[in-house]
Amino acid sequence: MKRNYPLLVASQVLGAFGDQAILAVILGQLTFAQNAGRLTPAQLSGWNAIYSTLLFVPYVVLAPLVGYWNDRRPKTACLSGGNLIRLGGTALAATSVWLGPAVQGLGYLLVGVGACVFSPAKYGILPEIVARERLVKANGLLEFHTIAAILAGFVAGAALVDQLPVLACYGVLFGIYAASLGLNLLMAPTPRHPEVRLRQSVDAFFGNLGQLLGHPRLFRVLCGLGLFWFCGAAIKMNFQPWCLNVLRLHEETVMVLAHAFHLGVNTQIALLGLWLSLGVMLGTMTAGAIHRVGDLRGIRPYGWALAGLVALLGLADMLLGMGLARSHGKVVALLIGTGTVAGLFLIPLTSTLQSESDPTRLGKTLAAMNFVDNLGMVLAGGVVLFAAQAGIGASGVFVLLGVAFGGAVVFLKVPRTPRLSADAASVPPPETPSRGLPGRDVGGEL
Repeated sequence: MKRNYPLLVASQVLGAFGDQAILAVILGQLTFAQNAGRLTPAQLSGWNAIYSTLLFVPYVVLAPLVGYWNDRRPKTACLSGGNLIRLGGTALAATSVWLGPAVQGLGYLLVGVGACVFSPAKYGILPEIVARERLVKANGLLEFHTIAAILAGFVAGAALVDQLPVLACYGVLFGIYAASLGLNLLMAPTPRHPEVRLRQSVDAFFGNLGQLLGHPRLFRVLCGLGLFWFCGAAIKMNFQPWCLNVLRLHEETVMVLAHAFHLGVNTQIALLGLWLSLGVMLGTMTAGAIHRVGDLRGIRPYGWALAGLVALLGLADMLLGMGLARSHGKVVALLIGTGTVAGLFLIPLTSTLQSESDPTRLGKTLAAMNFVDNLGMVLAGGVVLFAAQAGIGASGVFVLLGVAFGGAVVFLKVPRTPRLSADAASVPPPETPSRGLPGRDVGGEL
């Protein structure tokens, strides 16, 4: 079993890298289509929203069934099965070169199904292959490598589609997923659990979700997390149209530096997005340093600050006339600031949910959190698509998103209640003493 952990990390890195790279390859084709006059800005926004949402749909629709599958089958088999499905989706997407964009969408949806099968297995297998005292470090290393792979994958995919024919791009992606599958096949098999029943697993999933939604405090925390991922997904979906049609990255006057380094348009967009990701990383680290677990008193100010910065992104076209176009640093600073505040908003909410939930049901609680997060991202796709259909431009989407986010934060005032009871996962009365660790402030309002 000792070899399983490094094989798992390597396989996860390749899989996360591929999931982002394939999306960049798909979206890059939209850039070329708009620049060639085959797509209007509104059509580009709509197709961006559709393609970006496809990866999240399986996480919402299949969540209960995938949980059952991962509980019953050997985790190594689930990892291999997820990558095998990804391979099939990549091959199907590649046929879009001859059969058209609809097939590409179906292929990417199938990649999403594979990622959905793979995802819970990569976490569920850790207690089976890593000693208990090393679990925190093992999770941390896995998450660190995953984030690095996600960031690198999108940039690499953008560079691929800028430099290679689409079919060649899919050939590279197929090889990446095949390598990830090969690493899974080298892993020592883990135990199966045939005693797990479908009805029992599905009932447990929805039962735990219902208990969380019935908890006055954790319900608001879940809403805050879903709102964050809604906002984050909408920003990501609107980023390509914003760069092309507001910052005008396709124009030669803005691409002087890019020409010096021979960077394509899609690569420029991906690299600009890295500044937003860098800001999120700075925000998450800062939040961990300045906030205690369960302290949510600063969340609403962070939410309003995030709303204001997102709306400011929407006003960038006005700011272009104030020198923004001649100062790349101002755009970068705005993106880093937006990401930093987003990280400050996210981490206290996540840590509160983890610390105040029933510790015996933490896995199910995290599954419920993932369900809500992905539901928020699917809804974001629908909203961005509706905005594109209504003729709202990239700037308008950011302004409306900022206003809506700021308004929603007003209603996210989290009550002071103790955490869930460990034996029943039910809501204790307000006067019940908190079971938090000594010195931890589990109060505070959002």
